[in-house]
Amino acid sequence: VTSMQRSTTRSDWSKICDLTPRPHTPPVLADMSTTTLSLDEIHSLICDCLVANGCDDENAAAVARTIGGAERDGAAAHGLFRLPGYVASLRSGKVNGCARPTCDPLTLAALRMNGDDGFAPLAIETGIPMLAEAAHVTGLAVLLIRNSFHFAALWPEVEALAEQNLVGLACTVHTPMVAPFGARSAFFSTNPLAFAYPRPGQHPYVFDMATAAMSQGDIRVAARDGVPVAADVGVDADGNATSDAAAIDDGGVILPFGGFKGSAIATMIELLAAGVVGDAFSYEAGERDNRDGGPAKGGELIMALSPRLLAGSDWSEHSDGFLSRLEGMDGVRLPSARRFSRRSSPDGREVNTALLAEIRQLTT
Repeated sequence: VTSMQRSTTRSDWSKICDLTPRPHTPPVLADMSTTTLSLDEIHSLICDCLVANGCDDENAAAVARTIGGAERDGAAAHGLFRLPGYVASLRSGKVNGCARPTCDPLTLAALRMNGDDGFAPLAIETGIPMLAEAAHVTGLAVLLIRNSFHFAALWPEVEALAEQNLVGLACTVHTPMVAPFGARSAFFSTNPLAFAYPRPGQHPYVFDMATAAMSQGDIRVAARDGVPVAADVGVDADGNATSDAAAIDDGGVILPFGGFKGSAIATMIELLAAGVVGDAFSYEAGERDNRDGGPAKGGELIMALSPRLLAGSDWSEHSDGFLSRLEGMDGVRLPSARRFSRRSSPDGREVNTALLAEIRQLTT
């Protein structure tokens, strides 16, 4: 912990990620004005803010690539919106801003990464090349990440595997905010699951989804902006269904998507990302976290499969025939297609002006 990591006080910027229940008040429309920044400016903004609060250059750059990529792709809830939470965990001393992840090979096909109490992006970027090499040799390999703080989208890790013609699957847990099917109190986190299938010469088939009806980040963006959500997303503090995102966020709970089906998948993710990895289940992460407004420490499971080794040399043509037929059906749009379209734009990105001012204040 460096001298720049100082105690965090409760403030407006930390509340966007704080999990402490708060009494519900009617939503106040946020400042909806935006400021245009280039992708280079967004990257520099993130790095400068993190370094000013205790990160070294290597960790700051890894986080900037992750949440800067979300801004590039138009996924605001996983972009700069998350940066105040990263800062909160640095200022409280919970996260090691100078972490150096280390890898312990368990078998030829199983790698265990110790995140050194740092942010997950550097551990992921360190482990993915080793995971890919193992999968190309064995056909299937897993990377088990422990002792890290994941606070971003999951698609960067699975897309990195798809770029190497590998199938990628990743899952992680956080702290309780989702009620299991039939319950009205939180037990799961939003328990995201990401999957990528390579398509040489094209963007991969990718999905990255919460097993909750809506991700917490998207709910908090909706609450900030005064935008209603679907009535099946969550319940308020009294257990009543509501379309008021602020009521869900302020003492309510999120519901799993698809009822008992989403609840079953969330349970599977708990067992994979905590049980198999050997790190905290969501309820354990919630009990141990200092609630500083940032991420909680936990585990992540990343799996890589080689379709060339497992299916044979014609794997790409065979799979692409299926995906081409699927996307050619009337009314079908493959997941992540909109993200990839936004990614290709050379234009600057619109950033919430009030959020930008908060980040700049955190940097001074």
